[in-house]
Amino acid sequence: MNLTYSKYLEVEALTSIQHLQSDPKEHDEMLFIIIHQTYELWFKQILHEFEKLRKDLINGESYHAIKTLRRILTIMKTLVSQVDILETMTPLEFNSFRSFLGQSTGFQSVQFREIEILCGLRLPLMLEAHKDDKETVELLKSRMEEQTIWESFGEYLTTKGFPIQPKRDNEIGLIYNPSPEIQEQLVLVMKTAPELALVCELLVDFDEGLQEWRYRHVKMVERTIGRKKGTGGSAGVDYLKKTTNHAIFPDLWAIRTEF
Repeated sequence: MNLTYSKYLEVEALTSIQHLQSDPKEHDEMLFIIIHQTYELWFKQILHEFEKLRKDLINGESYHAIKTLRRILTIMKTLVSQVDILETMTPLEFNSFRSFLGQSTGFQSVQFREIEILCGLRLPLMLEAHKDDKETVELLKSRMEEQTIWESFGEYLTTKGFPIQPKRDNEIGLIYNPSPEIQEQLVLVMKTAPELALVCELLVDFDEGLQEWRYRHVKMVERTIGRKKGTGGSAGVDYLKKTTNHAIFPDLWAIRTEF
């Protein structure tokens, strides 16, 4: 039998996994499920692109690293724009099915935690949210041992003649402290190596895009549930607001004053 569009994409399976929990069924729960399932698909793609990006950087392949970063940035813009769709749902419409969500919460997104970990973040919540799931805890711990994007970038610049060796100084928060030595090398890169400088700027774009997504997410949550606790008993808006200004490449931001 010839391969068809539906079989290749497994459309029947894909469109059969939206299981509404509300009783009676609430119209807007379908939107809520599809949006979050779509987020998870994009998270999967970002992780897929991260694998390639690290290889591109380690191999010193500037063109491929730039191309991969631009794809990741486009995905990030799509993540942000999807918040617009969620915001078509009013607080009353969300609360019509919120009680049926039980202990489920966005904090439990394993793939987003993987993204954060590969960006260099380490937070107690990452493992705490999955303490009853041994396989997930082991997966996240394994990710924590992997080379981060920043470490791959440091290896990339070192092979290009700008020695940068990030050190893991922290166990909580961002694992790196800002480094005057690294910043000195980055200033030289920006002033003397245009191709490498472009990679630097694309990393800043990604950092900014991640912060933008966090901001849009927290404002969407705030306009939907206000100051209530999040589903699953999480701190909700108050916790999310603390994450909105977490730069993952602080050295690239610090050098802005040097030009």
